[in-house]
Amino acid sequence: MSPVAVPVRMIELLELEVCERRSHNRYPIRLELEYKLLNQRRIERLGNGWTVNVSSNGILFHADDTLPTRTSIKLAIKWPILLDGESALKLHVGGTIIRSDAKKAAVEIAYYEFRTVGARLKGATLPRGTNRT
Repeated sequence: MSPVAVPVRMIELLELEVCERRSHNRYPIRLELEYKLLNQRRIERLGNGWTVNVSSNGILFHADDTLPTRTSIKLAIKWPILLDGESALKLHVGGTIIRSDAKKAAVEIAYYEFRTVGARLKGATLPRGTNRT
């Protein structure tokens, strides 16, 4: 069987397609976050950072230190949109660090949930002597 000539441009496109094919779209977004490294439910380390990109199954973020792979982690991400235009939100994520270097860590998401931050109930009364501040 004789070799077939394949244009170089076609090879470049095929290589690009293989390298860039992802099962989930990544969305570049920079949001402040706090993280907790866990070891059997105990907090090993706390830190701060910001997201680089987010997908439905993972988050890439800048950390203030190199983080160990295959470690459980919890992230609390400051969400940019208010709930009902009034209540601040944080996206809480639990997962495992699958890749890390000196500047970034990639987390595979196991679960997530939105939580309100310091939410007050409309019309709720406080016990006597309690301040609303």
